[in-house]
Amino acid sequence: MELAFEILVSFLILLGGGFAFVGSLGLAKLPSLMTRLHGPTKATTLGVGSTLIASMIFFPAFVGSWSAHELLITLFLFITAPVSANMIAKAHLHRQGWGIDPNPADRIPGELPDTGGPTGWATFWEPRGEGDEVAGGVPPH
Repeated sequence: MELAFEILVSFLILLGGGFAFVGSLGLAKLPSLMTRLHGPTKATTLGVGSTLIASMIFFPAFVGSWSAHELLITLFLFITAPVSANMIAKAHLHRQGWGIDPNPADRIPGELPDTGGPTGWATFWEPRGEGDEVAGGVPPH
């Protein structure tokens, strides 16, 4: 049974190292912020999560002690990484007014398409009737 745990822990550590390497390489080599954003938020999160899961398996199986720290770190990481990526993307979209930073590497047109509402991108807008008021009482830009 120990051999199975050793193989599983070794596999998870190698998998985690591979994901962390690919995520770090993407962060260093991709040409613009919007493309680089996927490296740390997707691949590196899976890499660190895999390594933490390997630690959660190793210590109860071989040392005999269990701690909730690895589980809490993994949960916190998987909850906060998408939120931080969303915030970074929103900040990037708003960096130069309501437009985007024109980077030819992104292959995105110079302007974002119209949202159909008065508020623009990354802002919730819901028509409330005839006046087309903005949700939450915030006036349009």
